[in-house]
Amino acid sequence: TMPLAFPLMVAVQLICADIGRVTGRGIAGNIKAAFPPVVLYGVVLMLLVANTLNIAADVAAMGEAIGLVTGFDRHTFFWQASEEVEEMGIRGGESPLGGDWAEARRELRRIEWDTWSGMFYSNLAAHFIILATGVTLNVAGVTTIDTAARATSALRPLAGNLAYLLFTLGIIGVGLIGVPVLAGSSGYAAAEAFGWRGGLERKLRDAPGFYAVIAGSVLAGLFIQYAPISPMRAQFWSAVINGVVAVPLIAMIVVLVSGKSVMGEYTASRPVIALGWIAPVVTGAAAVFMLVPG
Repeated sequence: TMPLAFPLMVAVQLICADIGRVTGRGIAGNIKAAFPPVVLYGVVLMLLVANTLNIAADVAAMGEAIGLVTGFDRHTFFWQASEEVEEMGIRGGESPLGGDWAEARRELRRIEWDTWSGMFYSNLAAHFIILATGVTLNVAGVTTIDTAARATSALRPLAGNLAYLLFTLGIIGVGLIGVPVLAGSSGYAAAEAFGWRGGLERKLRDAPGFYAVIAGSVLAGLFIQYAPISPMRAQFWSAVINGVVAVPLIAMIVVLVSGKSVMGEYTASRPVIALGWIAPVVTGAAAVFMLVPG
């Protein structure tokens, strides 16, 4: 799946970054301007729920992994576009791209290189995760992971007695990267939807609503992780939920980047738009197939 996913991921992230840099607004701000309010609030609500569940799953998995070492009980789409907008302010109050073709080509080329390289490393990491799982857990006959302890027992033949430490460091590393991005994207989306000031460059007193959503997402995630569900299974199902939520969201993003009313002279190229449409079709088909009995 990774060779298929790579160009689709690049196209979607590239579209998000281009929208942010060209318009000077994030995804939620552009949806607010182009679609009825009910669409905006529905998307933001879905994002908040999906991100909160993902945070809960990450935190729970980190807690269980740490428990292996200590013995204690475990008890971006929006991000990419909003980061481009925030970078414009940090770099000296740059304005959205207008008729300056030289500046536009330079900025859009930078975004292309950034996106292609970032998604390449992301997919490379995913490839090795799949490969490592195949030669350890799958070979050992472990196809369903319910606990961190079960995962480490299957890793032990390859990594020895320090398998638990290797697994713990991996889970913690992923959580430390994922949780801030998930919470941050929720904050950006809510701030743009409700017209609040937002951005990680702002202080707490300047953007209370933005930071309240971030804090609320993390606290809700901490609360949910006490539910009687395996952290490992929670991670799996949070990924499934995010995949389903992504389908209408990607479709709206492609509509935005294709319209001159939003992008002006800088609408995405036909190949990028084509890849952008393939992404929700493939993802949606996978979601439907998942629900088919048998």
